[in-house]
Parts: sequence; structure tokens; C-alpha cells
Amino acid sequence: VQLVQSGGGLVQPGESLRLSCAASEIVVSLYATDWYRQGPGQQRELVATITSGGNTIIQGSAKGRFTISRDNAKNTVYLQMNSLKPEDTGVYYCTAKGIWGQGTQVTVAS
Repeated sequence: VQLVQSGGGLVQPGESLRLSCAASEIVVSLYATDWYRQGPGQQRELVATITSGGNTIIQGSAKGRFTISRDNAKNTVYLQMNSLKPEDTGVYYCTAKGIWGQGTQVTVAS
């Protein structure tokens, strides 16, 4: 059972990225999936949640800029990040059913 992440990288402020979290051996739509961010020297913090019912919750400074979604046919959860800021820099993790993805580095810099 694993969650495989992709889609990180280096972007400039104001640009966008989409992170993917592909699940294997679990049906991700049966569980809530969270995205966390861990900035340099910081604790891991919750960024977004999608419930099994499809409800979405975006936390704090990500509101209005980030969107979480799920493609049940692909068994994949996405985090669309728009208008990125330097403070969005960090390693992003998806998690569902107590399973964590491997982490994806996102760097926002000029």
C-alpha cells in the first residue's frame, strides 16, 4: 500500500504547480486525504483536506489560492497551487488512512 507523489519543482512567485498523490492498493475515495507542508526548520502543517464525501477544506494562507481535488477513476488526489509565494516553499506530503507519501519539494523563489 502506498501513496506516490509527483509534481513538485522550482517556480517563481505568482506561478502555479499541481501536485499529485496516486494511491495503490487502497481506494482513496473511501478515506479523507490531507496535504501537509513542512517548511525549512518548521513543523509539518496541514494545508488542505478532501473528505471521503468530497468536501474540501483549505487552511490558512492557502485559502483562495490552493484547491484540493480527487479523480476517483485514477485513484489520485491533487493539490492545485496558484499564486505561489516564497512562504509556500517546503516539502509537501499527502496522507490517507495513516499512509504517507514520500514527499515532494516545492520551491518558490525569484
